[in-house]
Amino acid sequence: MRAVIQRVSQASCTVGGEVTGAIEQGLLVLIGIEESDTMADIEWLAQKLVNLRIFSDEQGLMNKSIQDVNGNMLFISQFTLFAQTKKGNRPSFIRAGKPDFAKPMYEKMAAYLSQLLGKEVQLGIFGADMKIDLRNDGPVTIMMNTKDKDNY
Repeated sequence: MRAVIQRVSQASCTVGGEVTGAIEQGLLVLIGIEESDTMADIEWLAQKLVNLRIFSDEQGLMNKSIQDVNGNMLFISQFTLFAQTKKGNRPSFIRAGKPDFAKPMYEKMAAYLSQLLGKEVQLGIFGADMKIDLRNDGPVTIMMNTKDKDNY
């Protein structure tokens, strides 16, 4: 799994003119899933996301987690995180998980995140043409890859 995590003061997802998910302070998480991902990847990444100390404390230092600030999460599937651009100019997405595998993994992770946070995680619609609006706070943007845990 690959994730792009953005600390936001607000974010929303719109599909076909209707808002499917919206948050104020919290995290916008874009998630890419590949066929080799397992429940262990979900658990590791979800724990990292809810405990990542990237919110400011009283001294302005990044010392608080999404839980500490009672923040919210907008969780968006994004297969393009697995784009391969080595050859030519058209990206290949061959490493991205196929929908019949990736969608249940996305749903399991969303449910697990909701459980860990003790509140509903806001969602996009898997496979839809989504419009994401956000106000990046900081800006703070972090990337993670469950296949490269030693560097994250």
